[in-house]
Amino acid sequence: MLKAGKRLGVVFFPAYDWSISPTHPEREERLLYTQDQLKEEGLFDTEGVREYKPKVASREDVERVHFCFPDVDAVATRSHLISAGGAMTAAGLVMEGERDRAFALVRPPGHHAMKVVHGSRGFCNINIEAVMIEWVRENYGPKRIAVVDTDCHHGDGTQDIYWHDPDVLFISLHQDGRTLYPGTGFPRDCGGPKAMGRTVNIPLPPGTADEGFLMVMERVVMPILEDFKPELVINSAGQDNHFSDPITNMNFSAQGYARLSEMLKPDIAVLEGGYSIQGALPYVNLGICLAMAGLDYSCVREPQYDPKALAQEPRLSEYIKELCDLVPGVYFHPPAESPDGFEAKGWFVRHKDIFYDTDGINEAQTESLLLCDHCRGLVKYESRSSKNPPCLGLDLPIKACDRCRDMAYKILEESQIKGGYRYLQLINRKDRDYLRYGF
Repeated sequence: MLKAGKRLGVVFFPAYDWSISPTHPEREERLLYTQDQLKEEGLFDTEGVREYKPKVASREDVERVHFCFPDVDAVATRSHLISAGGAMTAAGLVMEGERDRAFALVRPPGHHAMKVVHGSRGFCNINIEAVMIEWVRENYGPKRIAVVDTDCHHGDGTQDIYWHDPDVLFISLHQDGRTLYPGTGFPRDCGGPKAMGRTVNIPLPPGTADEGFLMVMERVVMPILEDFKPELVINSAGQDNHFSDPITNMNFSAQGYARLSEMLKPDIAVLEGGYSIQGALPYVNLGICLAMAGLDYSCVREPQYDPKALAQEPRLSEYIKELCDLVPGVYFHPPAESPDGFEAKGWFVRHKDIFYDTDGINEAQTESLLLCDHCRGLVKYESRSSKNPPCLGLDLPIKACDRCRDMAYKILEESQIKGGYRYLQLINRKDRDYLRYGF
């Protein structure tokens, strides 16, 4: 019997009862073929590898992260709560020492869900990695965490949630936003005023193959992680960079994904995108599982794999080399001031227009950070959408100072008295006080 070098837990939830439509790329078959492949290859017969069932995330778990307007029930189904709960289960296995590493093979995905949620965008309703991270912090104390997002689409939701958090490093490798949804994720986007350099975007050109991805891992991602020294490394393991994916334009292979996982050594991986249901996901997921478990993955091959046909063009290699020279400076030498926003009466303000492509909702949002010398600052979200009237969210960080805490409750009280907002919500991580009001 084979024995895993690292004890691996695999949390599986294919969400049999949920899909956007019977023929939509985000449907239950995404994981059914993977489930069969892992069992046929005998993964769970390997000593040290075990399958686990997910828990169900509570509404409180979601509200620790998101401002869901009008409420959690309006934007998330039970399947979304189980998907987030699967990520939490994976984290619990690692945090409790039952497993060395864990892979949450769950759906629906989550990395396009931002801090404020009015509906679904990019097939995502709630951010399952963020729900998991804040569950870990709630139960195991403050942690220095790195999230490496390898989905082909920029993880704009995760970036938005941790834009002002210096204790979470967010790195996203993705197809250039000039060529793919959501059209974001450029090197200049490097974090808010108190977290400059903690967001690192690496936009790769269409056609990037194993050579390019692994070059970026070696020359950009790993040196940054070595300097940041995270206590927990999380891989948002989207698999739509695969050469056979129907909605993207990259040339990554199952072997490349496995090698990336071997280099990254994530404590926890969470499935995100990937829509080549038969031709890629079963093999890519198998390769990732083997790599995370410290097992040989050299024989993993997907159908139609032709290394010569998938070889990266020399011009792309040169472009990626230049990118590797440029991007580390975003982390090691961030700009003195955030290029995104402006100061106004002691607040740092930025305006965002957000389109929920899955649900057809338009949102106008103003995000204001209270500039504080004693903590990272209170963040205020004023939002209205084509679905909801004006809403207000107040986010108080876990290490908030008394001034910011007092300001949060003052704004909340004044908003209740004066009106103007249909929904109010406070996330007070410092005192674990979570309040919601509707008028």
